Amino acid sequence: MTTDVMARILDLVTQAMDEPDTTADELASRAYLSRFHFDRLVAAATGEPPGALRRRLLLERAAYRLVNGRSSVLDVAVEAGYGSHEAFTRAFNREYGFAPTSLRRRPPRTFHELELPCPSGVHFQPPGGLRLPATRQESQMDVVQHLVDHHVDALTEIIERAEPLTDTVLDQPISVSVETIDGEQTLRSLINAMVTQEEHWLSALRGGGWPDESDRSVPGLRARHAVAGRDYRAMVADAISDGRLADTFVDTTCGPPTTHTLGGTIGHVITFAAVRRTLAVGALETAGVEDEAWADPRPFLDGLH
Repeated sequence: MTTDVMARILDLVTQAMDEPDTTADELASRAYLSRFHFDRLVAAATGEPPGALRRRLLLERAAYRLVNGRSSVLDVAVEAGYGSHEAFTRAFNREYGFAPTSLRRRPPRTFHELELPCPSGVHFQPPGGLRLPATRQESQMDVVQHLVDHHVDALTEIIERAEPLTDTVLDQPISVSVETIDGEQTLRSLINAMVTQEEHWLSALRGGGWPDESDRSVPGLRARHAVAGRDYRAMVADAISDGRLADTFVDTTCGPPTTHTLGGTIGHVITFAAVRRTLAVGALETAGVEDEAWADPRPFLDGLH
């Protein structure tokens, strides 16, 4: 089974999630396949018949909407393709071991706890997509190596682009020139950008919208970071522990929606935060705050060994 064929099948399944009355025959027709061949391809790609795959994904989506939405249980049931509250409750209880109302009273710590067992590793990804399993495994050391490789390659690109410049340009003093990352920087804007970065990626992973960054007071930034920093650290630790660094997810907080890997997102945050953090440390030193030894990651990492 090729990745292209699997992606094509899963695209059809994703599109049909908002059409719970769509039959397997209709899905096969959209794939320009006979029902027999469509069933075989779906089973080969996911280890589940088309009907079982869709029912499981719709139940996972229903679980997410029960925890994160305000719709009634009946409305969630209808969206999942069930004709009555009772039928939905029986199916939900059979798969999860508890009633939909119990889930609302005791929501899980993370949505991953609501993923039902399956042979393929394909699960519902909020707010309306699918998450595909990794085609390879990545450890935290792999991510470190990738970041080093990226640094070496990026430095090569910088040198190549600097080659045609004149000595006057090359030797001209630089004040601050990182306009491609932020616009006009202030210490407040840099801190806000780093806090928002934590909030943004957590929201993207959870299927939420762009974070509210209106409170940029120092106490507000401290409070926002206390929550976002804690949750972001836990998300990274869980991804590493579960071996999910190569898993993909759809970022719906920006347009158009884009697919990322968890490891790539972590690398993105580390890289861009390093630039902002360095500028913020410099701004603090200019303001007379000169105890910047904590900003160097080397003593921190040395202390872990």
